[in-house]
Amino acid sequence: MMLLYIDAGDILFLIAAFLAGVAMAGQGSMNSAVSKAIGLSESTFIVHLSATLVMFIILLLGLGNGNWANYTKVPWYYYAGGLIGVMITYGVVISIAKLGAAVATTSIIVGQVLAACLLDHFGLFGLEKVPMTWLKLLGVGFLALGAKLLLG
Repeated sequence: MMLLYIDAGDILFLIAAFLAGVAMAGQGSMNSAVSKAIGLSESTFIVHLSATLVMFIILLLGLGNGNWANYTKVPWYYYAGGLIGVMITYGVVISIAKLGAAVATTSIIVGQVLAACLLDHFGLFGLEKVPMTWLKLLGVGFLALGAKLLLG
């Protein structure tokens, strides 16, 4: 059994995820610069307002393929993702300003991966259960070690 096997069909999605990570580091750094100029709450507002406007235009252009009729079928607490998005933006902005993009982003990724492993393990939010293994836990430990090494 191979320790690392990547399905060829997953390559595109891995590249998309990688590019999202690249974009996140750039976005966090830009948001941090805006925050220094106009303030943390103000920059967070601008970030979410601009995202809302872009999505509004995308929907107006008919580029969405969802079903608004299902809006009420989703548990109300799933919509807390927007509130969590504000907390994420705050956390990214203040951590990058204090720690720098590399350390902050690595720490963010450690938190994301650990949380994702737990979400998978317990099958939360409708996810298929994927057990947490010692190998995955070791991987998270190595990520955390990488964050520590970046601190210098």
